[in-house]
Amino acid sequence: MRRLAQPDVLKKASIAALVTAAASYPRFVLWLNPSAPIWFLEVMIFLCSIVLWGFVFAWHEPYARRPVWTIKPDANSFIAATVVGVFIAVIFFLFVDPSLRRHAPDEFPSDLQHWFAFVLFDLLFNQLFLLFAPFAWLMRLFQNRRVATFLTVLLGVVVVNLKAQSYSTPMPWMLLAAILAGRIITGFLAVAFYLRGGVLLVWWWTLLFESRLLLDFAGHP
Repeated sequence: MRRLAQPDVLKKASIAALVTAAASYPRFVLWLNPSAPIWFLEVMIFLCSIVLWGFVFAWHEPYARRPVWTIKPDANSFIAATVVGVFIAVIFFLFVDPSLRRHAPDEFPSDLQHWFAFVLFDLLFNQLFLLFAPFAWLMRLFQNRRVATFLTVLLGVVVVNLKAQSYSTPMPWMLLAAILAGRIITGFLAVAFYLRGGVLLVWWWTLLFESRLLLDFAGHP
């Protein structure tokens, strides 16, 4: 735990948390029925992100023995992330999104402005909450990469399932099964890319996956 209190870790975590809060702002502004004032949500995101980024900067590299940031990932990792990101994006666009849109339309941006807000929040906070921070914490707790990977993916599955249960319209079990299966596959891939290329490679892969939504309003004003 002493690593969390190191000045260098706190400095990096605070800067990263500030960026995360700033990136979350457009999402809060476009939220139709926010549960609290935007300033309160921003403060909460900032404080929570300091802790989560603290996990990442304190424990990821010492226990996973991989850098958090890799400015230039190796060519094979970059190509693999690109090909897999595009492939999975196409699969979701053709076979999952049409059904999901009927049951959860709020999960899809309506225009380019909303898409930017969705993507920024996904990159800076969702990935931190569902991948970077839990993986670092689990690596410190178990010091076993396979266990940490499995439990990180399991967290994502639980969150997706809880979110699906909160929809006003019950989701068909086949659609839910497809979404959960997709979450499992993408979860393992995300951890693999994280270990091979750090945060930036995960962001690149996520950006490619989310770019499929641009096709919904391509050419619209």
